[in-house]
Amino acid sequence: MVVRLFVNPPLHEGQSVALTREQAHYLGNVMRMSPGEKLEIFDGQSGGWTARIDELGKRGGTLHTYALARPQRDPPDLWLVFAPIKKARTDFIVEKATELGAARILPVATRFTNSDRIRQDRLQAHAVEAAEQCGGTFVPSVEALQPLDRLLSSWPQDRALIFADEGLSGDPDWAADGTASTLPPAPAAILIGPEGGFSDDERARIRTLPQAAPIALGPRILRADTAAVAALTLWQAKRGDWT
Repeated sequence: MVVRLFVNPPLHEGQSVALTREQAHYLGNVMRMSPGEKLEIFDGQSGGWTARIDELGKRGGTLHTYALARPQRDPPDLWLVFAPIKKARTDFIVEKATELGAARILPVATRFTNSDRIRQDRLQAHAVEAAEQCGGTFVPSVEALQPLDRLLSSWPQDRALIFADEGLSGDPDWAADGTASTLPPAPAAILIGPEGGFSDDERARIRTLPQAAPIALGPRILRADTAAVAALTLWQAKRGDWT
């Protein structure tokens, strides 16, 4: 297994990269690596680079970058907008959205959202870890929590809003094949509601947007975390970089 590490500075050949205390601890104590060993590093912009550990200590260390291992590959221009749920399941949504190729992750507060605050820095760290583990070279930004109404009031005119409407579940006119064939291409966003679903007012507000594209996710009502994974998978298979 190739150890991968996300680093902040823009990367290029022959560069010396300083490690933070946490990164040095991870390489030395968790992965049991030593100076002279190789790993892959990436900055989210310049692809993946083979690097060698030059120094490694308790307070930090240094790496030497010397060869491009894989080119930069950015995901399609797809956002995930979701209402936070319980802590572990919110973490799951961010991790899987990163693995499935979301370009931006936007938590929103709705009427029935059961978590009125998030740790943005912790969720961003989960996105970094997911990119490290899945071989990605891109890390989506996790935005601060904002009210759904505020986000909708400034929604970009050229971005489709794919609205997973639980009210359509089981409707024979919204069979899975029909939903998939009508998914709009990028730029787009997928909107997933909270555990209690959207309120009637929120559902009506969303549907007033000309960019809104309501979809059903099969005949059963899915949990919020399952719905996020299902919708991202459906879009990537039909409109994304899996095709």
